[in-house]
Amino acid sequence: MEINVLIDGDFTECPEESWLKNAIEQVLQAQDIDSNVELGLVITSQEKVWELNRSYRRENKPTDVLAFYMIPDAEGIGLSDFVIPPDDVRHLGEVIISYPQAVIQAQSHRYSVKKEITLLIIHGVLHLLGYNHEASGPERQMRAREKEILGQVVVPDGGLAS
Repeated sequence: MEINVLIDGDFTECPEESWLKNAIEQVLQAQDIDSNVELGLVITSQEKVWELNRSYRRENKPTDVLAFYMIPDAEGIGLSDFVIPPDDVRHLGEVIISYPQAVIQAQSHRYSVKKEITLLIIHGVLHLLGYNHEASGPERQMRAREKEILGQVVVPDGGLAS
C-alpha cells in the first residue's frame, strides 16, 4: 500500500502522518482492498478546500472533505471493474480534508478531532472506491458502511475511533 500524506498548513492538533496512514490502511482493509493500491491524503485549509469545491464541483461553499478519484466514472462501479495500470498498482485518487472544518464539526458533535478526521477519511476513501450519496438509497448504504468501518478502526493512540 502506498499512502501519500501532505499536511498543508500548521495545524497544531492535527494527527501525525503515521496516524493518518494507519487510519487509511484500516479503511482499505475493512473494504477488503489488497495492498496493491496507492492514494493520497491532503489535510489543508478551509480556503483551499473551498477553492477546490468551487473549481471542480461548481459549488461555491466550504465543505469538509473532497475525493478526486482516478477511476473513470468511479461512482457506481466496483474496484475490480477497471484496467490495472502497467505498474500493477491501482491508483485510487486523492482525499482532501479541511482541517478547520473538521475542528468545527468535532466541536459541534462533541467528540474528538481525531474521530472527525477518521470519519472524513472513511467518507473520502469510500468515495474513491465507488460509493456515493447523491440518491437516498446509495446514501443510506454509504452511511451504514461508514458507521460499520468507524466501529472497526483502531486509532494508534489506543481504542476504537468511535
